[in-house]
Amino acid sequence: MSSSSTPKSFNLAIIGGGISGLTLAIALHKRNIPITIYESAASFGEIGAGLGFQPNSVRTMELIAPGIKEGFLRCANNQETDPPKWFDVRIGDTREADSEGFVREKDGRKIKLGDPIFTIPARPGPRGGVHRAHFLDELVKLLPEGIAQFVKRLVEVTETDGGDAVLHFADGTTAQHTAVIGCDGIKSRTREIVLGKVEARPLFSGKYAYRAILPMQKALEFLEHEQATTPQMYCGYQRHVLTFPIANGTIFNGMPLVQFQHSSRAQWTNPEWVVKTSREDMLADYAHWDEKVKSIIANVKNPNIWALYNHVPARTLYQTRPRICLLGDAAHASTPHQGSGAGMCVEDSYILAELLADVSGADELEKAFQAYDAVRRPRALKLVETSRQAGMLWELEGPEGDDLDAFEKNATTRMSWIWDYEIEKDLERARELLRA
Repeated sequence: MSSSSTPKSFNLAIIGGGISGLTLAIALHKRNIPITIYESAASFGEIGAGLGFQPNSVRTMELIAPGIKEGFLRCANNQETDPPKWFDVRIGDTREADSEGFVREKDGRKIKLGDPIFTIPARPGPRGGVHRAHFLDELVKLLPEGIAQFVKRLVEVTETDGGDAVLHFADGTTAQHTAVIGCDGIKSRTREIVLGKVEARPLFSGKYAYRAILPMQKALEFLEHEQATTPQMYCGYQRHVLTFPIANGTIFNGMPLVQFQHSSRAQWTNPEWVVKTSREDMLADYAHWDEKVKSIIANVKNPNIWALYNHVPARTLYQTRPRICLLGDAAHASTPHQGSGAGMCVEDSYILAELLADVSGADELEKAFQAYDAVRRPRALKLVETSRQAGMLWELEGPEGDDLDAFEKNATTRMSWIWDYEIEKDLERARELLRA
């Protein structure tokens, strides 16, 4: 870890106090870089429920600050399988089954609807799912009081004669910093400033998700122990369902996903991305599915629909006048179909913090941003595209269709480039660019 015994001559504004913003803030604070977090809400908070991290992401947390990894482990589900698995894959759509209820024959054995057809292996090491809010609470503990200002919605960023960035907020106040790091999520205002409104606008992915959050004890009433307490993926035509435990195994997190044009809804017209729905509508979308999947949906309280958006590929992640750099979902928001969006945010934070620790003054920030962009943007944009492809794969609409042999081959190998990533090599490459 790069560090400095004295604070830098520059100071940074972080826009957004979600997981990305706080992870970066911890990384910069540990490296003695002066920062202020500006959050539009009245307090720190995260929307949504479960998210997962794989061992490579947890290792990167430790590289940033051991306390991040320790906080993750306090609120993660730590139940291990041997060998480690990402998901058991099952077919949940009755239309894929034959007249006897079988969906596949493999190694001379017939597999029934709802039973595992194969397992996607994971990598050894600490990993698991966390509740977003619980993990955010752990991150907050690692930052000093007074480092954040709340109810600060960014409106504009202008430049002083000396090259500093002036932040203009909706409450009429301003703040001056050497540079701005945009961690303000998929609806990012900083992204609009860097790329323009048209290029920055999120695109509807054609899919939406339901959120099914249940006490684990409730899920165990209608699911077998392994089905409830370990990650499962149920696949079918134009739909799939993910389930995994969070909050140290006390909460069952389910996420049924639907391809929009194959649902009971003709189009997405609501300006809100999260809207209330009913169990009846959820069950209608899964009318042809296995009874256990229907049981998950039937037990959901206060069901909501989440429209899934992603960004188009950004041509750059930074600008120099005024100095703004994008990180996390503000830079490369992805659909959740490979479960790696949050991990990419952690990687961004590590690389950018190390580069900023290596420079001594404001005149070198552009070089740091340029090196960060060169290393991080290709990997992050690849995630956005391959996640879109994964959404098609899980719903039997990719090139493999419902050829389950081809489906298994793709599913069990496609995550290697994400999970086997050696971030130190990319950091060294970024440092070489910085030195150049």
